[in-house]
Amino acid sequence: MIDDSMKALRAAIDCHAERFGSPDVDAFRRFMDMPAAWFDRSNAFGHFTGSAWLVNADGSQVLLTHHRKLQRWLQLGGHADGETDLALVALREAEEESGLAGLVVEPAIFDIDRHWIPERAHESGHWHFDVRHVVRASARTDFTVSAESTELAWRDIGALGAADDVDESLRRMARRWLARGC
Repeated sequence: MIDDSMKALRAAIDCHAERFGSPDVDAFRRFMDMPAAWFDRSNAFGHFTGSAWLVNADGSQVLLTHHRKLQRWLQLGGHADGETDLALVALREAEEESGLAGLVVEPAIFDIDRHWIPERAHESGHWHFDVRHVVRASARTDFTVSAESTELAWRDIGALGAADDVDESLRRMARRWLARGC
């Protein structure tokens, strides 16, 4: 049975897909139709994650992490671990992974992305159904690198949208951010 939080998430994903389209929206819908522990990483098929498009005060830069396990530059984010409000997950992960205080999350979905996480020593391969939210930093931008990252860096969003050395979903979010006129 789908509870109210899942109905709200589905409505938010549908609204996002109507506005922006998404190649992953059908996969998200099929996943939400499955009887599953959607918000728990014990679900071996896949689970929801929440990510942060963490922008500086003037919106010109985004904070990226060089992810320790995946060895790629990505947005900050992580597992829901039972939390059904993915905006709160994005905020929590941004705070934990950056050490920044006073962050503010926007409730509307900014982006969705389904991506495969490859098998590792004690974990089978599985899907992440990643729901991304804009998180805004205050004037303070001096971050702390967490154990999940090898490095953090503020990147110019305009340059990121045209970069060919980053994940396609980062380019998509950069272009969406620039088109938004923030």
